[in-house]
Amino acid sequence: MSRVSDEARERIQSDAFCETLGIDLIELDSGFAQTELTVTEDLLNFHGTPHGGAIYSLADSAFAAASNSHDKTAVALETNISYLEAVDVGETLTATAHETHLAGKTAEYEIEVTDESDDRIATFRGRVYRME
Repeated sequence: MSRVSDEARERIQSDAFCETLGIDLIELDSGFAQTELTVTEDLLNFHGTPHGGAIYSLADSAFAAASNSHDKTAVALETNISYLEAVDVGETLTATAHETHLAGKTAEYEIEVTDESDDRIATFRGRVYRME
């Protein structure tokens, strides 16, 4: 994998929405990213489980980081997520994004969200349009 430029890394790390939710960028490389989020009480839904939007946002942040790691602006064309398990408050979730296809103006990514035991919590897939 090639190195991510300092400019791209700084731009990706300055995401105000991720900061608001408590999502941290753990690792970034060309076409690859890992993000983490610790489930807190304020991320729960009325069932007492993590809100799907919080898990989606964690996966989406890894997707955005990986797809914008090539020094080209990438914007989402489509995404989908499958929720597989619920977790408890205090659990730290990790989203790992892998580039699965890169050709011309589009790219595709698969993101696995796992818990601290490395059990899969959700699977997210996304496709981007590369603007430059």
